[in-house]
Amino acid sequence: MPYAAQTPDDLLPRSEILGMSGLTFMQRVLKGEIAGAPIAATLNLNLLEVEEGRVRFCGTPEFSAMNPSGAVHGGWYGALLDSALGCAVMTKVPQGSVYTTLEYKVNITRAIPLGMFVHCDAVVDHAGRTTSVAHGEIRGAEDGKLYATGSTTCIIMKPG
Repeated sequence: MPYAAQTPDDLLPRSEILGMSGLTFMQRVLKGEIAGAPIAATLNLNLLEVEEGRVRFCGTPEFSAMNPSGAVHGGWYGALLDSALGCAVMTKVPQGSVYTTLEYKVNITRAIPLGMFVHCDAVVDHAGRTTSVAHGEIRGAEDGKLYATGSTTCIIMKPG
């Protein structure tokens, strides 16, 4: 199974997703048993660790993530944080439910140099019946410096 889905057929049907807890789903993505999001390949992001209420991603912005002024586009920071924050929330979603992002916020503290390898850690602060809140940060893998922080509120739903 490819890490990131290459076609719609690589994605797990919703009925199968609903048949497992969010933690099980995320653990299976990490093991490569279930394809990850296609955007991960597009933006050069990878899932590194999964545990209940916490995930770690890594990534390296490439030339395609730059804005016209030659800096890494803020959307790259946002996509990395939204991915990590949402996946952390997913680890707390019960079987039979799904989540989606209601809002997220990004604070960029310094520019990530093109080609720099970074980690993004996300932790769930609150996992309720209908909402979940998480925070995260992007740090340089080698220098440990803080490059951005973010937070999210997600809604938990039972499709029906």
